Amino acid sequence: MNLLVPTATDDGEFHGPSIMEFFPDPIAFEGTPFEINRIILVRWVAVIALLLVFWLGTRRMKVVPGRFQSLVEMGLDLVRVNIADDLLGKKDGRRFLPLLTTIFFLVLFMNLTGVIPFLNIAGTSVIGVPLVLAIVAYVTFIYAGIKKSPKNFFKNSLFPSGVPWPVYIIVTPIELISTFIIRPITLTLRLMMNMIVGHLLLVLFFAATQFFIFNLGGWYTALGVGTLAFGLVFTLFEVLVAVLQAYVFALLTAVYIQLAVAEEH
Repeated sequence: MNLLVPTATDDGEFHGPSIMEFFPDPIAFEGTPFEINRIILVRWVAVIALLLVFWLGTRRMKVVPGRFQSLVEMGLDLVRVNIADDLLGKKDGRRFLPLLTTIFFLVLFMNLTGVIPFLNIAGTSVIGVPLVLAIVAYVTFIYAGIKKSPKNFFKNSLFPSGVPWPVYIIVTPIELISTFIIRPITLTLRLMMNMIVGHLLLVLFFAATQFFIFNLGGWYTALGVGTLAFGLVFTLFEVLVAVLQAYVFALLTAVYIQLAVAEEH
């Protein structure tokens, strides 16, 4: 199966990227719950790469770290200092640090597969991974709230203090929807849609480059050079988006946990 998106068919016409890119043909176990396709393989590659990086970076820890160990520690400190400790404090930050670190790096590595040659699609561009991680974040939020205040968590979430009783008719349904329904949905869609749009843009630019240069030729080659330049620029931008979306997902997870363990609960 060709891992690169075709830019033109035998009719010589340009065909842009399609949403069907995110529903590739099965490679093995077709029609079973264990069906494997290109995106599943990309996710496996991302997970294996993640495990390999951390194994290599932590197997021989030194007091004076080398470059690779320093890079790994820098990533870990980013989550620990800027997300866990900053939002949750030392005590709660340490409690939820393994979860936040896992979410950040898993999202990051799966996002980055979208700009790696021969992979060319993010493992988070299909709903499965974003949805699972959003559910994990949501369950952790509920767990943290109940653990902190078993009797008052739901009461304080749905009936915030200081509000006149008649206003609860309006406030409570809004809090129910925004706190317990919308959050996992927005976490899922924010990540997935950013990766979908990024993939479609990159495919469009590089597909147009191939079409202008190899199918049309002549003065169209200049247009191909232009689309290639835009493709390279957007590749760098997509790397930034990959890092930013991983950070935002982990940050929002920490924010939700912080709200759950706040003193008023």
